[in-house]
Amino acid sequence: MREVAVSLGEPPSVVNLGVAVHGVAGRRDEFLLPDLWQLHLYGYEADLAVAGAPHPIRPGHVSLVPPGTRVVYRYRGRSEHLYAHLRLPGTGEVSTVPVVQDAGVEAPRLADLLRHAIAAAPVTPTAAVADVWAVLWRVVGLASTGRVGRPHAAVARAVAHVEANLAAPLTVPAIAAAAGVSHNHLIRLFRAETGDTVVAYIRRRRLERARHLLRESTLPIPAVAAAVGFADLQAFNKACRRELGASPRAVRAGR
Repeated sequence: MREVAVSLGEPPSVVNLGVAVHGVAGRRDEFLLPDLWQLHLYGYEADLAVAGAPHPIRPGHVSLVPPGTRVVYRYRGRSEHLYAHLRLPGTGEVSTVPVVQDAGVEAPRLADLLRHAIAAAPVTPTAAVADVWAVLWRVVGLASTGRVGRPHAAVARAVAHVEANLAAPLTVPAIAAAAGVSHNHLIRLFRAETGDTVVAYIRRRRLERARHLLRESTLPIPAVAAAVGFADLQAFNKACRRELGASPRAVRAGR
């Protein structure tokens, strides 16, 4: 088994999660969970077979195994991983995900979310479910590169950086650094994926947020301008007229 189909339209039902330690009593485990999905984030090197298909695993790899699937682990010594056993509701858009993936730069974030879920589960299980659901979405996102209808991973990182910093000064080189690619490569990728330039995307998203704040809040117009990255009120007025077709006051009055 190389890929699985998952639907994450609703939160999972998390049955158990924690830190598992293997390879101490024996170097081989073979088992299946008849009714539960297995989500594992690995901190060791080992050999895994899922339904007979081999998958070498390394620190930072993540696996998602469906119910009723036989797995065989061959360890190289003491082996520790984070795990969640869960049920998926099967609603929403179906995504095809590799059974085993290298989480790469996402691995520390996945580990933080899972450790937070493990700590929260005994006291606030709903918070643990939210963390595991977030991990599952990120695991689905790992498979985005090259998939039809999904953005390139570097473009997704660039967009995430922009969305988190709309109020701050943004430059294409800084966004490229956050995305882990060169300036020129990001420009090419962004144009190919979105049909737009990075600068045009930033401008559009800033004005979309400005329109929302003008129409739905009572923030003063200068505060709205600052909240979307315009230090100069005159520049904000001109941008609103160009992108939204009206002045900030008219946009607010048109709510």
